[in-house]
Amino acid sequence: MNDTPRLPEARLGELIDGLVTQGWYVGTAFLPDALCEALHAELDDMTARDALVAAGIGRGDNHHLRRDVRGDAIRWLDRESQAQRRYLDAMGELQQALNQALFLGLFEYEAHFAHYPPGAFYRRHLDSFRGRANRVVSTVGYLTPDWPSDGGGEMVIYSPDDEREVARVRPEAGTFVCFLAETIPHEVLPTRWPRASIAGWFRRNASLGGMIDPAR
Repeated sequence: MNDTPRLPEARLGELIDGLVTQGWYVGTAFLPDALCEALHAELDDMTARDALVAAGIGRGDNHHLRRDVRGDAIRWLDRESQAQRRYLDAMGELQQALNQALFLGLFEYEAHFAHYPPGAFYRRHLDSFRGRANRVVSTVGYLTPDWPSDGGGEMVIYSPDDEREVARVRPEAGTFVCFLAETIPHEVLPTRWPRASIAGWFRRNASLGGMIDPAR
């Protein structure tokens, strides 16, 4: 793999326009194939070694497991591999582009691998709530190649104004989704195939009680 991450400039313009006009963006073949392959192999290895943890909902004292709400297992990215560094560096480029174009004041980015075994899902939710957290923009990068037509596991994006479905995203390697964390409801439909992705959030710095809000 080339050591220098580069996101396609024309696609970055599409992404920014999508956030401005509708609050979300879906780009197929957005992430480089070689990077997706390396990250997918890394996640497969973690899954085989039982190195993932069951994902919960909520944060801090409110964090708890709810397998009736979400069924994925996760591991936070920590730059321990070249592939992770390349992905996080690419997200750094995106953060800079969003700040320059939209003046969002994004301060940092956090992300984790997500593995959904067959039967797993994540019910409809928002990634952030107004005035209660500092996640501003959410991202999802998909890693599974050759996703079957009957594999399930699509992410459904809903209109923030009503119950209407506005997009259904097939979790195919290379597809990248970006949306406003506080306003765009979404869910993961039950999957019939092992589903691999990286979920991430650009955060705005916040201070609570004189202390900087931690990343997680």
